[in-house]
Amino acid sequence: MLPLMAAAVQDAFPSIPGAGVVSVCALIFTVASFWWINARQGHLKSWEPHSFAAIVHCSMARLRLPLVLHNTGAKPIVVQDLRLTFPDEPASHLPLLWISSPSRLQPGPEDVPKLPAGFAVAGREAQQLLVEFEAPFSGFVPEPRDYKVQLQAKVGHRKGWRSLVTFTLRAANIIDPDRYTVYSNAPLELTKEDRQKADAALLELLDGQEGLSAPGERKRRDSLNDEGDTGTNL
Repeated sequence: MLPLMAAAVQDAFPSIPGAGVVSVCALIFTVASFWWINARQGHLKSWEPHSFAAIVHCSMARLRLPLVLHNTGAKPIVVQDLRLTFPDEPASHLPLLWISSPSRLQPGPEDVPKLPAGFAVAGREAQQLLVEFEAPFSGFVPEPRDYKVQLQAKVGHRKGWRSLVTFTLRAANIIDPDRYTVYSNAPLELTKEDRQKADAALLELLDGQEGLSAPGERKRRDSLNDEGDTGTNL
């Protein structure tokens, strides 16, 4: 590299002696190397999780993900906040917010609640962490299908939300939504019985959510049905 730099400097400044050209190139190389090794600002990377924990009610949707964050640069990166968004879904699907940092993937009585807090990822290092996300309202009840999900972060050296990774969340693997437990995020081939069980459970949740959102309308509809049945019997 130094011979090429020396030739370029010599062409640009023909009056500089050869020893001076070599010295200038060595200085440039030293400064550039120091910046690359010690001062370069990188970015965060993440990857699709192989598993997740989930519980889904008509009034709550909660996900727990094992994540790995990698800092590609030399300077530390401060992570201020995290969230999950659904780029291909309607605007009613609000982002799932970071609510805690549990100590284990499998939920249980041994969990020690830890509120969200900013943390730093050192330069050129990777950090593994568990993050629990929850929908702020009851507007998100996953259907038994694949979702395109985007993990976003707020970092200290930039404004706004930055995308870290986009991956597929396989909600069809949630076969027992009332139980907070771990599922594989791999494209598994579920048995017919498991698929029917998952579909029935999630459809029941959707029906319950509709009942909570418009109880008066549902009561009026049932009343009309009763009147219609009475007329038919007559």
